[in-house]
Amino acid sequence: MATDEQDREDLMKEATALTRRGEWLVPDELETVIAGFRRDDSLSLYFGPDPVYQFDPAGRLRRAFVDGHLFRSEGTTLAQLDRRRVDGRSELIRVDLSSVELTRFLETMTHRLDRFLNSLTQKTATLQQSHPANTTTGETIDWLPLLQQHLTTTTQEPHLSPRLVRRRGEQ
Repeated sequence: MATDEQDREDLMKEATALTRRGEWLVPDELETVIAGFRRDDSLSLYFGPDPVYQFDPAGRLRRAFVDGHLFRSEGTTLAQLDRRRVDGRSELIRVDLSSVELTRFLETMTHRLDRFLNSLTQKTATLQQSHPANTTTGETIDWLPLLQQHLTTTTQEPHLSPRLVRRRGEQ
């Protein structure tokens, strides 16, 4: 989820905050899927530039970028944040999802995560590149158990991380 609203050319190279990251070709996905972990063990999944799902270390959804909209956890729901530019200023307009919208959002996300995990389990996804790639020792990241652990946790209750702090300029 870039700050400049432009698609990233090479997320694998530019996503330096993801200290461990891999890129897969996955059946039925138009774009490559990138999974990566931050130092605190929180997972981010990029299904191309959209959708993007970011989780906390406990596997709860923290933020998402879906259908061109930014979503942020409010603890019990998600807030949809849309940028509005007025007189050279940028404002974030917040709308909390209803319980029906939240359920639909989480079901769609869970279905997509399950499909990705199944493609890894069934070995139909092809790892294109991985970082770090330690060619000196020949060590590689064992992605399947790592992602199974995180994605299994993600699909269980509670789904959302605690409320995130509001940013300045948000309405």
